[in-house]
Amino acid sequence: MNPLMRTNNHLPSLIENFFGRDMNDLFNTNGSGVASVPAVNVLEHQDGFRIEVAAPGLKKEDFKLNLNHNNLTISGSQETQKEDQDKNNERYTRREFSYSSFQRTFTLPTSVDAENIQAAYTDGVLKINIPKREEAKIKPPRQIEIGG
Repeated sequence: MNPLMRTNNHLPSLIENFFGRDMNDLFNTNGSGVASVPAVNVLEHQDGFRIEVAAPGLKKEDFKLNLNHNNLTISGSQETQKEDQDKNNERYTRREFSYSSFQRTFTLPTSVDAENIQAAYTDGVLKINIPKREEAKIKPPRQIEIGG
């Protein structure tokens, strides 16, 4: 096994063994004292893998994807400010800075085609498609003719 791979004993599966699960999460608590970690699904299909990150409220500009060797790092950050008004219609500005960020790193298997990774963010979900190299794709069984 690759020494860079880490597995999560809570979710043993082939996908966890392939991707590892390094939670170098840098999370701000938004003042609540509780870290917010976006939920992640990792799916494997015949042609590759798909990582889905649930991050509603963010914009696609809030994300960064970096590939360093076979480590894919997904990070995101958001800063918000609030304005408020008094009951007596006296206008004042109260700024509450809220900064939240996260970072997740996945160790990719050598069977992926890292040059063709694609990502899209729609409806609060970041989807990252990671294709397998042609030689790594599972091929259907075939009949071999016996010559005589």
